[in-house]
Formats: sequence, C-alpha cells, structure tokens
Amino acid sequence: MFASPGEKVLLKPNLLVAEAPEKAVTTHPAVFTAVAKVFREEGAILSYGDSPAVGTTARVSRKTGIAEVADLMGIRQADFKTRVDVFFDKAIQNKRFTVARAVLDNDAVISLPKLKTHGLEKMTGAVKNQFGCIPGALKGEFHVRLPAAEDFANMLVDLNNFINPRLYIMDGIFGMEGNGPRGGKPRRMGVLLFSADPVALDATVCRLVQLNPDYVPTIVSGMNSGAGTFLEHEIEVVGDDVQSLSVPDFDVNRNPVRPYEPGYIPGLLHRRLIPKPVIREENCIHCGLCVRMCPAAPKALAFEDESGTEPPVYDYDRCIRCFCCQEICPEQAVVLKTPLLRKIMNLLGIS
Repeated sequence: MFASPGEKVLLKPNLLVAEAPEKAVTTHPAVFTAVAKVFREEGAILSYGDSPAVGTTARVSRKTGIAEVADLMGIRQADFKTRVDVFFDKAIQNKRFTVARAVLDNDAVISLPKLKTHGLEKMTGAVKNQFGCIPGALKGEFHVRLPAAEDFANMLVDLNNFINPRLYIMDGIFGMEGNGPRGGKPRRMGVLLFSADPVALDATVCRLVQLNPDYVPTIVSGMNSGAGTFLEHEIEVVGDDVQSLSVPDFDVNRNPVRPYEPGYIPGLLHRRLIPKPVIREENCIHCGLCVRMCPAAPKALAFEDESGTEPPVYDYDRCIRCFCCQEICPEQAVVLKTPLLRKIMNLLGIS
C-alpha cells in the first residue's frame, strides 16, 4: 500500500512550462487522472502541484490540462509558493534546502515524472522530478553554485532523498527525444513505469532507449547515495520485457557527460570539450526568455541592439553551461553544439 485512508497525499507531476499536453513537455492529464482515481479509492486526501520554470502553478496547470482534471475531481492545488527552510543531515552534498510548503503539508508524495531528454543530465526522470519542489527562481541559484553535471546531480539526489516519494509513476506513453526537456520532439514510447526505486526506474528508461545508465549522473549519484540500484541484475522487471519495448533510434546524446576530471584540465581545454548552447537565428523570435532565465551574473547572453530585433549574443566566457536557456526556449531556437575536439575524441573512443 502506498497510501492509507485519511492520509494527505501530494501528486507531483512535471509542469515545466505552459504547453499543451500533446507536446509531451509535461505529465499528461490522462496519467494524472488515472493515478488520482486509484489513490482516491484508497481513501487518500489529494492535492497537486509543481513549481514551473516559467509562469505560475495555476497558469501552467491550466494550459497542460491538469487543472481541469483536478477541478472536476475536487483536488486542490497545493502550496508551492510558501518557502520553508529545511535541514537534511543524511545528504551526501547539500544538507540545506528551501522547499515548497506543500512538501511538508502532506504525509506522502507520489512523483509523476515525464520521460524526456535533458541537456545537462542526459535524461530527466524520477530523480530529477523533485527539483520542482524548489520554489521559483531559487532553482536558478543551484545552477550557478553547481555548474558541473555531477555536482548538480548530487544535489538532485539529496533533494529527492529528503522528499522521499513513496512511489514514482513515469509517463512514457509519449516521451520527448532530441532537444529536451522542452524543445524536443514527442516520441511514442507506449510505456508507463512504476517503481518505489527512482534509480532503478531511471536506469530502466535508459535501457529502453539504449543509453548507458553509467553516463547519467543522477543515476550514478543515486546509487552511490543508497537511493536505489541501476544494476540490471538487481532490478526485477514485472510486465512487458524491456527489450520488446526498446527504441534503439531514440534521439539522445549517448556520450559520457564529463568523462574526465575537470580539475586536471586547463580551463581553455575544458571549454573546448563541453557542449555549448547556440541560437538558431531562423527559429528565434527575440522573446528574451533565455536572457531572463540565465542565472549567471553577469548574464552570459544579452541583446546587443536596444531594439531587440536580432537574436541575443552569448559571452561564452561567462557561460556556466547550465543549459537553462536551451531548457526553456519556447521555439526550439537554442540547441547544444558539441565542440569539434569532443567529436574527434568520441570517434576515437577517448574518454
């Protein structure tokens, strides 16, 4: 049993931004509906919410179809505005967090992630879904403090272990491949994945798309923290065989995130190996969202002309490679470009 009668249960979907359900950016309302019905039948008192990257919880949940379902079922929106400082003494890296009041107001959290690619961590899934429990702009501060993918993953794992959802239900009916987690393409996967182990769930997703789980920092850090296992022989899969559902041509970066120790590489060479965000001018609508979302100080990109009729320009010496600009662009105008030296090293099998 994942909830008892009378328990207060928070349903935590992925509500990244205000997009229609068919774009596969957010947890689909049909999945939300099915999960809510089951827990309501168990007698749980339900609420829902998330802290979007852009916009309010109310606006984003309305656009994504979640609010309509919640209203029909009488499920209230949880408090994701009020900030509460917490201390987690079992953390491996980050012991202090500021989380949404909703996390503490409920007896249990049920995490409803979306199967999507991610620029920094390769895939966003069960472990990363709890980042939405950090209110508003505070999420950007972590990107500034923790620009390395491994350090950022450690933080995500600490946060997930603090929140400790009882169950993870991943919406993979339609996932997102390519330039995720917002600008990619919907891809029919035809799967729903359930697990109390977020590491095993995320690792199984990687095997569905033939991505080495060892290359996903949240998975490696999650196992190292004791949150779960990514070892295939330790994961019992119930239901359809993973191989029968495999999508080998799924568009995802299958190279290691940072297959070297940055501290041993001069800064100039370091920048020649890390992917960088670039703007496709033909797609850019000059909305400035990427500039507003850049957490670096001073910002790593800006409009050079006051009229804003040309795309923003990057200052890569300031860029921390957090990929917030790529993550949030509404027009798929920001993409990640792998440097030539990194491509050559990949072809030669040099890690």
